[in-house]
Amino acid sequence: MRYICIMRDFNHDLHLLRSQIESFGLLPDEDWCQLEPYVSERFVKKGDYLVREGERAKDVGMILEGHMRHFYTRDGEEKTTYFYFEHAFVSAYISCITQAPSLVSIEALSDTQLLTFPYAKLKELFAKSIYWERFGRLIAEWAMMGLEDRMVGLLTQSPEERYIALLESNKTKIIERIPQHLIANYLGVTPVSLSRIRNRVHKK
Repeated sequence: MRYICIMRDFNHDLHLLRSQIESFGLLPDEDWCQLEPYVSERFVKKGDYLVREGERAKDVGMILEGHMRHFYTRDGEEKTTYFYFEHAFVSAYISCITQAPSLVSIEALSDTQLLTFPYAKLKELFAKSIYWERFGRLIAEWAMMGLEDRMVGLLTQSPEERYIALLESNKTKIIERIPQHLIANYLGVTPVSLSRIRNRVHKK
């Protein structure tokens, strides 16, 4: 099988990255220019990894095309915790912060193109600029809210309630683009159980 990396306009993609960063707050040109030279393109083909469990993560990325999943493995069993789609930031962020081996893996579920930049440079900018420091705080808050939402769902909802919440959420790309066996894994059920849940829900 041939894997084709679609030719893209790098300047356009830099603009997309800046726009996503600025969704957390405006960034003056002089502050953006401190990161821009460190941004690079990366292509991860389907089934390969942005980072594997046990590796030390170094980079933060933004997906341009494709989608990925975030999972950990215990006793040989994979547990999917998150899915990433176009324009999402993606990283084994705790490993970047601590420089300890990553506890999670991030796998490409399709051929995926990204822009990446070193976390070490981002950390340096946090200390230099109030604009970058604000971005760091807000993206950490965003990640914390997502983590709490995920934990509350797993701890307080039944599998059927989690499936209904997924249907009613803004996470429609999961339903549309993720294989059923991975959605089941994400919800913490077997594919057979998910099929039964779907049948019950859609009959109501």
